[in-house]
Amino acid sequence: MTRRTPRLSRLRRAVPEGRAGRPVETRGARPRRRGAQPKVVALGGGMGLSASLAALRRITGDLTAVVTVADDGGSSGRLRDELGVLPPGDLRKALAALCGDDEWGQTWARVIQHRFQSQGDLHDHAVGNLLIVALWEQLGDHVAALDLVGRLLGAHGRVLPMSAVPLELQALVKGHDPQHPDEVETVRGQATVALTPGEVQSVHLVPNDPPAVPEAVEAVLDADWVVLGPGSWFSSVIPHLLVPELRDALIETKARRVLSLNLAPQPGETEGFSPQRHLEVLGRHAPKLALDVVLADEAAVPDRESLTDAAKRFGAAVELAPVARPDGSPRHDPELLAAAYDRIFRMHGRIGPWR
Repeated sequence: MTRRTPRLSRLRRAVPEGRAGRPVETRGARPRRRGAQPKVVALGGGMGLSASLAALRRITGDLTAVVTVADDGGSSGRLRDELGVLPPGDLRKALAALCGDDEWGQTWARVIQHRFQSQGDLHDHAVGNLLIVALWEQLGDHVAALDLVGRLLGAHGRVLPMSAVPLELQALVKGHDPQHPDEVETVRGQATVALTPGEVQSVHLVPNDPPAVPEAVEAVLDADWVVLGPGSWFSSVIPHLLVPELRDALIETKARRVLSLNLAPQPGETEGFSPQRHLEVLGRHAPKLALDVVLADEAAVPDRESLTDAAKRFGAAVELAPVARPDGSPRHDPELLAAAYDRIFRMHGRIGPWR
């Protein structure tokens, strides 16, 4: 199922067909009609990406999710170990987030998220994981299978893996063993990295320099806006910058780039991180990356001046907006986040042809 990835210079070609069988326009194709919606690509994984997609599908119909494929825990990890496939869990979550708010969409979202409860081998497997893997085996093509699942669900957008090979996340962690708080060691596996009690210094992928999925690279190059984050910083956000062709596309694209920060540090992985420190570690992993906007919840930024200074190193402006759920939990509210994205798309940078 792994396909050879062409160089970036070869990727500016026709894109595979979209959801309704219509070809997606490329930058060199006919001009977009006045009033068309912005092309948006969102990168991440897990619940952070799901929150972003649930917001973005409310403001554009031209949406692509590029999802990390380093998960090694739970149902995804078991399927990966047994069948040698990409971990399907984060891809499934992205598809569920793109389901509509009508009865069809919400029914299918619940179905693919449903987990079996039993005393046997099916225990805790998600229906959507099994469906995705079955279609991979039937079609022999990661992208075609995910497009087919998206059509079944009526998903408001497309879901792509960032790479067509399963990846292992490894991290250099200081104090992973509480008995040796000053010792730096290599921690292997996304699930372990996400829960480490130590301080993550850096992350890398195995294999090194993995191939990107060509459709994901093309989507980034052809976008009007690219959204990175929110999500688990070291295990869901930064991995996209460790795939060379995808990182190069993020640097080269003419799209505007917005970084969406988390509402709170993640226990273990980013314990004690300030908003500006999230930016600092991002810059260490991708020093050539530029940003246009850094979005943060106004209540989660105790020191706006420091965040502004950190954002300036990326060439970015800071936008503060109330995007958290009103119940006080560190979760994004889809409607509030959608309003923040919509304002950013309309107010920053060039006037898009969708206005």
